Amino acid sequence: MGIREDVYYEGGPHIGDLILNCLLGLTVVCLPLTVGAIVRAIWLRYRITDRRISVTGGWMGRDRSDVIYSEMASVVAVPRGLGSWGDMVVTLKDGSRLELRAMPKFREVANYISERIAAKASKKAST
Repeated sequence: MGIREDVYYEGGPHIGDLILNCLLGLTVVCLPLTVGAIVRAIWLRYRITDRRISVTGGWMGRDRSDVIYSEMASVVAVPRGLGSWGDMVVTLKDGSRLELRAMPKFREVANYISERIAAKASKKAST
């Protein structure tokens, strides 16, 4: 039996990112952005639980990154799409970064992750 995890968010990038980039794709200059948005919409999936963040992506969804909250140092969120969705960067204690692009409800998710990071840090400091 595995450890039980309560899922806070599970899904893909915001649909508005795909729609906006497809409209921009009508110009030749923005075609790379459109291709990137289509690939994200098809193969990128996020899963945020009370124990970790999992990002599944890459070509055909074959790459997976799992990060537990005790390894995280900070989270930064930047709005896009008139504030409907945003990008997040989770910085790990070893200096590496995990990007969450076109995240729906990014403010709530960033607050949730920040609370978990602070809880893990205070739990470690008290022991």
